[in-house]
Amino acid sequence: MLKDRLRYYAARMVMRLPDGVKIRMSGEPPIVIDGQQLDPQVQLLRSVRRKLGSEGLVEPTVEAGRARYRRDIANFRGPVTKVASVRDFSIGALRVRHYVPFEANAPLTVYLHGGGFVLGDLDTHDEPCRILCREGGTHVLAVDYRLAPEHPFPAALDDTQQVLLWAQANAASLGADVKRVAIGGDSAGANLSTVASRLAAREGHAPFAQLLIYPPTDGITSRRSHDLFGKNFFLSNRDRDAFELHYIGETEHEPHPLVSPLYAKDLHELPPALIVLAGFDILRDEGLAYAEALQNAGTPVRLQSYPSLGHGFIHMTGVAPAARRAMVAVAREWREISRNRQ
Repeated sequence: MLKDRLRYYAARMVMRLPDGVKIRMSGEPPIVIDGQQLDPQVQLLRSVRRKLGSEGLVEPTVEAGRARYRRDIANFRGPVTKVASVRDFSIGALRVRHYVPFEANAPLTVYLHGGGFVLGDLDTHDEPCRILCREGGTHVLAVDYRLAPEHPFPAALDDTQQVLLWAQANAASLGADVKRVAIGGDSAGANLSTVASRLAAREGHAPFAQLLIYPPTDGITSRRSHDLFGKNFFLSNRDRDAFELHYIGETEHEPHPLVSPLYAKDLHELPPALIVLAGFDILRDEGLAYAEALQNAGTPVRLQSYPSLGHGFIHMTGVAPAARRAMVAVAREWREISRNRQ
């Protein structure tokens, strides 16, 4: 582990070097795929990660994968973003973490972390939540939902719905604006967010907006981004297959809107969505397809795309300036959505 830290520390130290030097240090020519060039610092980080080993995210075991995920994110982390206050508490059996912004009467965002429904916790996503809170001017209520394979589908979705209902009923007790309770997340958390948004809208208590950072929306259809970025980037097709096996089991499944929200028949009259895509990401094309499906159904969508970054860039804010700029831009766009809907 000391060797890991030293490698990542070295990668962090070269952030100010010219891009050409970073590319040479990666040992590869500039990575250009589909007309997009990978950010040089991210290319260097990718090289470091590959030299440390290319095991799948849940290999050789789920527990080993969870420990490595926590360690990698800790190594990527930079200075802690300051917010007004942070407090952990429980909603029933679920742990949550409340981030308070400096603004008064700010909106509230229920946040679901990524990790393929298998990895992740409150600590792995602490810094992205802090940036969202500070730069987005929003309270953030991060959820430590139950993980597969110990708790397969629909446990995580049930937890998401429980916390959303609690937040809508208790926003005032957190100091937040009761009329602006939103939901959001990254990767698996974005999947949970969009499914919960649709279910809540049909039940008459829709969140006011949904933040979907590189959402997985279609577990059935093969897409071009799967072929282009399915190996040697930050999320592989092999990883996704393993996550789906743990989350929904071994049986062949038909397109189900509670797992693959792109197949939902009722995408109209949903909360406005901010959808964020990364260029070097197997989920890029299905995220774009979901944005188009929402727009075709009349649901307002704002789309942000970061062609030079890969899946997981919200965890690279301490080691890749482009990733930090992107996460700050996402948070500030989220702030604009909140302001426009007051």
